[in-house]
Amino acid sequence: MGAQRVGVVGASGYTGAELLRLLASHPDLDLVLATSREFAGRAVADVYPNVGLPLPFTELDMDALASLDLVFLALPHGASMELGVALLERGIAVVDLSADFRLKDPSAYPAWFGSEHTAPSLLEQWVYGIPELHREAIKGASAVANPGCYPTAALIALAPLLASGIIDPATITVTAASGVSGAGRSLSPGVHFSHVDGNFKAYGLPTHKHTPEIEQELSLLAGTDVRITFIPHLVPMPRGLLATCIASRATDADPNDAADAFYADEPFVRVLRDRLPETKYTHGSNHCLLSYAVDVRTDRVVALAAIDNLGKGAAGQAIQNANLMLGLAETAGLAGHGIYP
Repeated sequence: MGAQRVGVVGASGYTGAELLRLLASHPDLDLVLATSREFAGRAVADVYPNVGLPLPFTELDMDALASLDLVFLALPHGASMELGVALLERGIAVVDLSADFRLKDPSAYPAWFGSEHTAPSLLEQWVYGIPELHREAIKGASAVANPGCYPTAALIALAPLLASGIIDPATITVTAASGVSGAGRSLSPGVHFSHVDGNFKAYGLPTHKHTPEIEQELSLLAGTDVRITFIPHLVPMPRGLLATCIASRATDADPNDAADAFYADEPFVRVLRDRLPETKYTHGSNHCLLSYAVDVRTDRVVALAAIDNLGKGAAGQAIQNANLMLGLAETAGLAGHGIYP
């Protein structure tokens, strides 16, 4: 089998740029198209010299997309609905990195995103793309909704605890901090250097848009309706994400043993027993580092997860999903470890 032809729609943002970087050295995916209204006509190498591709950015053209095996949609939330459906109608596989197809309940979209979903009948076709939880459904799928960065970290941390009944699902709190790239490339006063530098803040409380997808997947794992308190924070660094998840203990089982067993064969998840995870060690990688502790005094379990918000939290996981969808080695193009220091 020759290399699979892929393209990135919306390739000018931070997530799009990370997709370009990873795809440029992928052994089995041939990056043949990158769209950007802002940079149309310019070479990728001119805009992002770290990538060095002569490939030109182009305007969106459905006829050009028709020749591809798979398309990554790296568009703002709300912009992928019609395009994602149009690509599927043409028989082109899609990995969507927005929130447009992550929720299975159509009524959740106006509640959390302020507008109706334009293709509610098709939501069930989209597989929620955490391979560690939905690998078999992702294999051979034509439509995958790539999870958000916060949900990825929280769900990977909490999944083994819910699957083994170690925690009470009614008591979960998730607090997480992400680097500024998680806010996207567009400028706003809240992400200017003079505001972010030396600053640390919570935001999106109490109705951050990642909340419903975390609750959706936790409910599936727990077999009951789960509601959480989720508090995201912005930390003054370019990339990286650390999630701290706390819940009341339901059994005396060791959470580290449960996580070790749950992720025993996972190529990108590591359970650290002798230290706590740090974002620095995931920089530039598709890895998730986990650690668990039991606070005996309060009878609570603390689960920590560190990822690169642009890696396992976005572009890396999207490529991991694409590999599975196209029948490639799951780790292809993603073998690199975190960059330190």
